[in-house]
Amino acid sequence: MPRHIPQSTSITLEPHQVIVKPLVTEKGMHKSTRNNAYAFEVNRLATKDDVRRAVETLFEVKVLKVATQNRKGKVRRTRFRIGQTKAWKKAIVTLDEEHRINFF
Repeated sequence: MPRHIPQSTSITLEPHQVIVKPLVTEKGMHKSTRNNAYAFEVNRLATKDDVRRAVETLFEVKVLKVATQNRKGKVRRTRFRIGQTKAWKKAIVTLDEEHRINFF
């Protein structure tokens, strides 16, 4: 059975719609100090070019590379009900050497 390959969408997202929130974790902070790479939760419809454009305009930095991951939702249980958290998209953005993003 062939896998469903999504067609490219004609939706254009504004920069503030692309980035949902920065992912401030211990591992993310380590990557930011060592590799100058920052992690963001992004809109699931956003492409790598959308993420690049959004980060460059919102934070006024130069982006070298964008890597994205589609994360599956996890199964969660509350008493007798079984549910699932939402699936989301993660983007790891590597910046140019001379640029930094300060979240704090």
